[in-house]
Amino acid sequence: MPRWKAFLPSPFVTALFVSIFLAWCWPPLGSGRGPVSLSSLAHWGISVIFFFYGLRLDGEKLRAGLSNIPLHALTQGAVFILFPLILLAVTLPTGLIDRSDPFGSIPSALWLGTFFLAALPSTVSSSVVMVNIARGNLPAAIFNASLSSLAGVFITPLWMRVYINASTGGTELLSTIVSLVAQVLLPVGLGLALNKRLGWFSKKYDQALRLFDQSVILLIVYTSFCRSFAEDMFAGLTFAQLAVLSAGMIALFFTVYGIIAAAASLLKFNREDKITALYCGSKKSLVHGTVMSALLLCDPKLAGILILPTMIYHALQLLIVGILAAGEARKVSSGGASPAQQRRCV
Repeated sequence: MPRWKAFLPSPFVTALFVSIFLAWCWPPLGSGRGPVSLSSLAHWGISVIFFFYGLRLDGEKLRAGLSNIPLHALTQGAVFILFPLILLAVTLPTGLIDRSDPFGSIPSALWLGTFFLAALPSTVSSSVVMVNIARGNLPAAIFNASLSSLAGVFITPLWMRVYINASTGGTELLSTIVSLVAQVLLPVGLGLALNKRLGWFSKKYDQALRLFDQSVILLIVYTSFCRSFAEDMFAGLTFAQLAVLSAGMIALFFTVYGIIAAAASLLKFNREDKITALYCGSKKSLVHGTVMSALLLCDPKLAGILILPTMIYHALQLLIVGILAAGEARKVSSGGASPAQQRRCV
């Protein structure tokens, strides 16, 4: 494949921005609420996504990845501690986020969305796929992606208390966690319990299920932005602000990526473990972002601007990590790794 094609956005990323354009063109279609509205379909679709995620999980593979404590500590520490601390170091001293009214201005809301991104768990499917492409430690990647996904149900709402609560547009912490447990953890647990009986279904129809996952995410993004556009939440947002936001997302990615790489070298990780830490520790989940943005906020029209940084970061991380993973795969294929490493990768 020509190398220039690696820089093209994936069909899913393209569809994300098309859904925003459609929401801008006709917001009434997705902003309505009711038992048969698009928002209700998206709400139930979320639970189905996580049920099939649990159905894909293999308990034996998860147990196989338990033993490598330093790798897990570095990966989870990067996802849930390093990211938020970097954003806190930028936002708290400078007052970039108005703590009394975080959605009072576009810049404050965008910075809040960036902190929301930092508090999210890592991705699941794309992290595992990229680690597999780069010939990393796949069992550890599955374990870390799964652990991050489940831990984020409790950790992300706790981090967001720094800036939003019931008095600044957020919901009560307990009700948020209860909603996330009902919508995320219970379906995952049910799917995991049925893995031995119905796991074959998720393997046989894996591509169709991933297409369903992406369709639900697109629907959530569409309805969120419809409500935001209907209430003029993006009035005053300029192209220059989007460009600066995108540049900031790139800088954030490479800052975290560089710190993880330095820590992995200091801990003397082998090639496979280092790749797993880099690819799982530097990524953030759009799935969890779309779900949590709706549950953390009292006013649904605020969700669109809250997840905008996450969408931009998601698109950039797929592009950057995809290029890096392909490069690592070429190194292994061309003999860049030692024979012992190549055998372990296979």
